[in-house]
Amino acid sequence: MEIETHQIGSCSKEHQKLYKEWFEVADSDNDGRFTGNNAIKFLAMSNLSRQDLKQIWAIADSKRQGYLGFKEFIFCMQLVSLAQDGHEISHDLLKGDVDFENTKPPKMEGLDELLEKKRDPSNSSKPDSNGDSTKASITVQWFSSKPSQKFLSHVTSIQDGLKKLYTQKLKPLEVTYCFNDFVSPLLTNSDFDCKPMVMLLGQYSTGKTTFIKYLLKCSYPGAHIGPEPTTDRFVVVMSGADERSVPGNTIAVQADMPFTGLNTFGTAFLSKFECSQMPHPLLEHITLVDTPGVLSGEKQRTQRAYDFTGVTSWFAAKCDLILLLFDPHKLDISDEFKRVIYSLRGHDDKIRVVLNKADQVDTQQLMRVYGALMWSLGKVLNTPEVVRVYIGSFNDKPVNEDFTGPIGKELFEKEQGDLLSDLKDIPKKACDRRINEFVKRARAAKIHAYIVSHLKNEMPTFFGKAGAQQRLTDNLEEEFVKVQRDYHLPAGDFPNVENFKEILRGYSFDRFDKIKPKMIQDVDDMLGYDIPDLLKTLRNPYD
Repeated sequence: MEIETHQIGSCSKEHQKLYKEWFEVADSDNDGRFTGNNAIKFLAMSNLSRQDLKQIWAIADSKRQGYLGFKEFIFCMQLVSLAQDGHEISHDLLKGDVDFENTKPPKMEGLDELLEKKRDPSNSSKPDSNGDSTKASITVQWFSSKPSQKFLSHVTSIQDGLKKLYTQKLKPLEVTYCFNDFVSPLLTNSDFDCKPMVMLLGQYSTGKTTFIKYLLKCSYPGAHIGPEPTTDRFVVVMSGADERSVPGNTIAVQADMPFTGLNTFGTAFLSKFECSQMPHPLLEHITLVDTPGVLSGEKQRTQRAYDFTGVTSWFAAKCDLILLLFDPHKLDISDEFKRVIYSLRGHDDKIRVVLNKADQVDTQQLMRVYGALMWSLGKVLNTPEVVRVYIGSFNDKPVNEDFTGPIGKELFEKEQGDLLSDLKDIPKKACDRRINEFVKRARAAKIHAYIVSHLKNEMPTFFGKAGAQQRLTDNLEEEFVKVQRDYHLPAGDFPNVENFKEILRGYSFDRFDKIKPKMIQDVDDMLGYDIPDLLKTLRNPYD
């Protein structure tokens, strides 16, 4: 069982050259994006039904970005060709034995004339055989329609729209009320453009690095595997032109990488952080984060010179999926591991629990181990819902049937298949996840603004400021209740009181800004109107 790494956009050099010409005609803005507005006019030349074109776009734009790059455009054309030949267009087509690479280009009625006029622009204004001198200019304008809304006038992807909204409406609120010091660093363009990430967490020797090797079918540069604690650093495994390891200090200062926020953890952490790059089809879609094994609480505090829990929390906010790995012989959850799991709160929907190396115990023992793990997790996660636990043995060795028997082997294959399906769906859900995190951040920033402006308002005008600040800090929980009641805010969206207190001690409340209704209104408009309009404009053009 392995993740499919179907390479879309693969074709012969002859076809690629042809598709390049087509793409240049279809991409009216010359920005390397084939948008839904382009598609409505361009794909009409295929003479396919609207239902077929709707399905083709849904499959080609599986990441729901609102546009197709050149590779996705080629894939779209291949799907058009298959539809013209009578194939039923569905996701099952990708699982079949269709030879996409040798699929012939589709028939596009009227495209040859457009290509000819593009190659020889001097003919574009000449009268045609019917004496119609305006036909060519009208045809050229086919692909230049744009959304009517002012905000969306130059936006051709959801991530660009979110960038623009963040810069214009959310970032000013965050800067004014120091949101970046309390909750999360300011976002950069790389935070919107980066590939989805998967982080692996667990105690030492639970198979985190081996799991990555299992996914990649090879080791990544700098990987160490052993029964003792071997991975002593955070390693980001990502796509690159060649195999190499890049030190953490170098990665953290690169603006095109989404790791500049890690500078806040200092050199002590950055010396234990590195980026491992290698060419691999899977890494073109996702980035993997390998972590040091969590040790017992006392060892953790004395042996690490950086805030391990803070770093895992930072990565959790950036990641699309978090895998908690256990093995049958390490079910106890240490104090430090509890703190790490607590730091993941607010990201519960991203967490998947994996009982790895499960073929090391027989079926009866596995039943008892599974029950013990569920009991331990129930005490730590503290939720009424039962967390999903995937059972398997994620390594390059066959399942040990001496322990599991044939029934156990079948169970492992189904469980591993379910987990790998989750991983395979990550790129498709990345855009939705990004929107979800953006909306969550906007709500948190709004509540943060209300809190600090409330603390500012409670300060005296002239005397007794130090005492008032101390009193407000000590009774912060009561102040949270006041803010919640005054502005009708949900209690579950408020930050952790103790963490907020800790950061407040370094601030003078007198320097906070009072609430600015215009900023709050901008964020409300963004959540209520701009984001829905963005999603509506860049959805499947055939909906």
